[in-house]
Amino acid sequence: MTEQLFADVILPLPLGDMFTYRIPADFQANIKVGVRVIVQFGARKFFSALVYKLHNNMPVGSFDIKDIDAILDPEPIITPAQIILWEWMVDYYCCTMGEVYKAALPSALKLESQTKVSFNPNFNMPVDMPGEEEALLLMLQGHGQANIQSINKFLGKKSALSTLKILLEKNAVLIEEKLADSYSAKVQPFIFLHPKLANDNAIREALESLKKAKKQQQLLEFFLAETLYHEEKRPNIAKKELLEQSGISDTVLRTLLEKEFLHLQEIEVGRLDFSSDGEQKIFDLNEAQNKAFSEIKQYQPTGKPVLLHGVTASGKTEVYIKLIEEQLALGKQVLYLVPEIGLTTQLINRLKRAFGDKAGIYHSRFNDSERVEIWLNTLHEREKSFEIIIGARSAALLPFRNLGLIIVDEEHENSYKQFDPSPRYNARDVAVVLAQIHRAQVILGTATPSFESYFNVKTNKYALVEMKERFQNISLPEMVIADVREATKRKQMKSLLTPDLYDSIETALKNEEQVILFQNRRGFAPYLQCGTCGWIPKCKNCDVSLTYHKHLSALVCHYCGHTQSLPDGCGECHSEDIKTRGFGTEKIEEELSLIFPEARIARMDMDSTRAKKAYERLIYQFESKQIDILVGTQMVTKGLDFDHVSVVGILNADQLLNYPDFRSFERSYQLIAQVSGRAGRKNKQGKVIIQTTQPKHPVLLEVAEHNFIQLFNRQMSERQLFKYPPYFRLVKVVLKHKNRDRLNLAANQMAAKLRKLFGFNILGPEYPLVGRIQSWYQKEIWVKLERDQKLMSSKKKILEEIKSIKTQPNNAGLVAYADVDPM
Repeated sequence: MTEQLFADVILPLPLGDMFTYRIPADFQANIKVGVRVIVQFGARKFFSALVYKLHNNMPVGSFDIKDIDAILDPEPIITPAQIILWEWMVDYYCCTMGEVYKAALPSALKLESQTKVSFNPNFNMPVDMPGEEEALLLMLQGHGQANIQSINKFLGKKSALSTLKILLEKNAVLIEEKLADSYSAKVQPFIFLHPKLANDNAIREALESLKKAKKQQQLLEFFLAETLYHEEKRPNIAKKELLEQSGISDTVLRTLLEKEFLHLQEIEVGRLDFSSDGEQKIFDLNEAQNKAFSEIKQYQPTGKPVLLHGVTASGKTEVYIKLIEEQLALGKQVLYLVPEIGLTTQLINRLKRAFGDKAGIYHSRFNDSERVEIWLNTLHEREKSFEIIIGARSAALLPFRNLGLIIVDEEHENSYKQFDPSPRYNARDVAVVLAQIHRAQVILGTATPSFESYFNVKTNKYALVEMKERFQNISLPEMVIADVREATKRKQMKSLLTPDLYDSIETALKNEEQVILFQNRRGFAPYLQCGTCGWIPKCKNCDVSLTYHKHLSALVCHYCGHTQSLPDGCGECHSEDIKTRGFGTEKIEEELSLIFPEARIARMDMDSTRAKKAYERLIYQFESKQIDILVGTQMVTKGLDFDHVSVVGILNADQLLNYPDFRSFERSYQLIAQVSGRAGRKNKQGKVIIQTTQPKHPVLLEVAEHNFIQLFNRQMSERQLFKYPPYFRLVKVVLKHKNRDRLNLAANQMAAKLRKLFGFNILGPEYPLVGRIQSWYQKEIWVKLERDQKLMSSKKKILEEIKSIKTQPNNAGLVAYADVDPM
């Protein structure tokens, strides 16, 4: 008798436990850790689960152990290194294996029971087939396939899974083939010479027979010239290519196929774009870059993460390229993480120029099948493989087979943090752990380090490599702090511009130079207000004012997307005196067109770049000097490199400084320094004008002096005093409910329980800045945890309390979760 074997599997569900299934004897020889299997979960659902562990331990309990229904993969689709990484993520980020599985794998590799069942054409139906089974098989033969819900309806049962299970055992139906992959290989029609024309005589006779059918003869001659008689002796040609290049119609081709002079065959082709303009020479590094390159290499044997702190335009990318080149020569893979893939057109072009078709991109805009192909391409070595993957945070979860280097560009960016849904991970920190697992080197690059990373340098966890000068010794920009209050008092403001900024823009335009203006608020005006009673239109779903978008002639909620038309009058007193308050990028664009009517002005924000390729088009137009002034939100701070920008203006620095968050000064410095870095290239120093009503603010003085160290030291003393990161870890407990009173009750109960565990290291419960989003009221409790060995056990206690409060009968409808290291 075969020994019983069991598998613990990971289901794509937010469940804290593993589930154990029996492995039928027929499957035991083929099952492996990391393959997908089909399992029945509950009464009605099938899922594709991942095999996590194989063992002989019979589960204890009074329940039936279900069998695995099918194995989907001949070989594992995840690696042992990934399993180690997932286990770390589960422990660190207070999430479940199912949530990590769901986040990591492309949807086409995660299947659920909306899937189809079909008749197995190789099954011979016996005469004595039970009636219900026979009826179902006949239905499947007639319909081709059906989903489980329609089968339930056809058989008049709540669940037909028992019948399906019997048919599966008899090999009468195919669940796995329909369930196995919503991913299917991409095929393309290719044209071959028919075997009947196997020699020169047969070909001559065929051409002779087509004398009166000139188009057919021309097409056959063209085909032969491009295949058999081509210098490369190609065996086939793509149908599309044949028709386009010959200029002859599909009807003529069909006739040649019918005459059996040619034949058509569909061949699997990849969806991945390996096209490139060829690799260009990688330039030698200058002295400063070479020094940084050598220092980074020195740290490779130590396994220490390296923080590469280089000022804007110091040439960090060229150092990365040299390091990548070295790893590729060793046969290693490289992961290049960027905060937002859609905002890295220039970087991707530079890497493609350096490495040609070895560089591939992975991001959420790809369709499911493309994501699957990149997944498999990363996992398996193929004739054509991407050896460099450029991607946003999800690229850190790909199945690398031989990873040698990870680069985290702009490591300070909070875009690396996943907010919703779980797992709420930070890809920068995941990258550090991933590098340790693979024994690869990880480089965190930035001009404005996060305090956490710089603290890790100070505590000797990370190594520091600095690049203090700009490439070709270009000067850092001149920084000017312009006092808006003083200019307003003296009536010197020109619309939204102080005299300093107005004069600088005017000079730049006269010199045919370019200008970037930064305002971190899109739309025309942040809100409308009644001039009589002060009424402000609010979103019906969220506790936030509606933003006026002039180009839409509408009010829009930036949290839930709710849109409504402009009010005719005040919603309270019916006055028609409705005024716009504040200014967004749309209003700035309009005002500038009045002040500088000759200038070509464009806007870069989420609204203006929604259309496909709109962002790339804007970049091209600005690079080619078709735009004089570019107005934008944070998008203009993201590592753009333009040769002709002489002036950068920050229109409202107060908006950044006054945000109620313990990281607001750190983020203000980073944003201002990053956007300032766009000014000045080649042989000219740039100029940055920071408009503010707080000209003596220490952060503005520090950014004007490029003095990151002073900011860091000052902020660190405050954070240590008040127990904030990086001295303490933060866990944010979020509670949501559609009923405000029930939320308040649950939040107070939760806070009381946490105070018993952690004493005074608890803040809240408190409403966040926006206390209701999409009709959900929410409250937050912040837990401050010491960085010691008790960290993991403390997080487990928090999870236990969350689980406990959710299961209380009076808390039905409550959503609660933990967010570790919130941003």
